[in-house]
Amino acid sequence: MRIFLILAPYAAFALLMAVTSTASSLFAAAAICLAIIAFDVLRGRSIKLMGAGSALIFAGLGCYQIFGGDPLGNMAVKIAVDSGLFAIGLFSLAIGKPFTLQYAREMTDPEIARLPGFVTANTIITWVWVFAFLLMVSANLLLLNWPNLPLWSGLVIAFAIRNPAIYFSKWYPSYHRRKFGAVTQAH
Repeated sequence: MRIFLILAPYAAFALLMAVTSTASSLFAAAAICLAIIAFDVLRGRSIKLMGAGSALIFAGLGCYQIFGGDPLGNMAVKIAVDSGLFAIGLFSLAIGKPFTLQYAREMTDPEIARLPGFVTANTIITWVWVFAFLLMVSANLLLLNWPNLPLWSGLVIAFAIRNPAIYFSKWYPSYHRRKFGAVTQAH
């Protein structure tokens, strides 16, 4: 359920891009981000860097689409969104607070979340996501050069890149526990 909430804004954005305007898609994704933030706050959870950053990216691009001089094309918007996610991921690593850590701490016992192996496991998971975001940017740049590909090809590529990152995020903590024991349990 939690992974569904985390990915909901991006899925909504991708699906809405096929049926409505770019600005509407961006604002809908920003609204979903803000709803998830409100849901977390009401449940006593923290505001997540990735969620807040995504809301700013979606809303900022939406405002640019409406108020900027020359609106961006769909592919340029996708590249901007994925570049923004890549930047958030790198920023979280640069400041020593991998963005996956916030989610993991809320799904794990506090004493386990304080262990050094927990941070290490989440740093690795965050690097996997940063790599996935970089692949998304690269794939969108390739699609930009092949405009005759079918519309659905972008969605297929997105799922082909994001799904392994999702799988890894679910698999690695249990692998980490088996390899290093419960003492350094991830999430």
